[in-house]
Amino acid sequence: MSVPALPGPFWLVGCGNMAGAMLERWLATGIERARITVIRPSGAPVADGVRVVTDYPEDEVPALVMLGTKPRKIDAVAPLLAPILDEETILISILAGIELSSLRARFPTPRTIVKAMPNTPAKLGKGVTNLFTDSEDGHAIALVEGLMAALGTVERFDDEALFQIAGILSGAGPAFLFRFIDALAAGGETLGLSKDQAGRLAKAMVEGAAALAASEAESPATLADRVASPGGTTRAGLNVLDEDGALEALIRRTLEAGRRRSLEMAEEARGTSS
Repeated sequence: MSVPALPGPFWLVGCGNMAGAMLERWLATGIERARITVIRPSGAPVADGVRVVTDYPEDEVPALVMLGTKPRKIDAVAPLLAPILDEETILISILAGIELSSLRARFPTPRTIVKAMPNTPAKLGKGVTNLFTDSEDGHAIALVEGLMAALGTVERFDDEALFQIAGILSGAGPAFLFRFIDALAAGGETLGLSKDQAGRLAKAMVEGAAALAASEAESPATLADRVASPGGTTRAGLNVLDEDGALEALIRRTLEAGRRRSLEMAEEARGTSS
């Protein structure tokens, strides 16, 4: 899928792992490199044809800005960036835990501010990006949705609390899955497989199983039962995961821990913006 045409300069403020993955995909799908500027203290290059600077350009006003720094750096970024933006600038934030009200307190001029929570599979065009905004500018929202659609699936939310929960599930979810893949491989190694072989098998299995789950109409629970014959090896393993709801309880605690931290970050941001 190609990206929509940019209406003007597009600034990426920070270009770490997540913003870098997004940029890599956008470049692969034909975004206009000459309109992109990456602002990062290191000045380290990102790709051919993409301008990288250590301070905000003085020769233009951006049409779009994406905040991709660490959330705790927002109060270092805002005083310098906010005066540059005008009413038509579309501000996109991928900063976890920073509420829309906190963004508007720091960036009062832009009419459209969009919160986006992507995940790292965006690099392959297989990502999930959740969106939340209070803007009523249909053209601006369509532009942001078009950019994010080039990264994979886009899910729009009208409720910021639900957006936050979805961000823990799909935004942080890849890290949880990577841990599970490692655990599967480590288990196979413990039972006698070589480390490399166990790792290859675990990754290939997860890739295939995820593709099957995405393509089938049946629920993942039904697919699991279809694999497990009564009295067989798969059922014996599932019995361990299912005992007293062990796996579901673990995942609930995992997601809840992320949600609590997100709420703490939001509270911290509200405190510093008041």
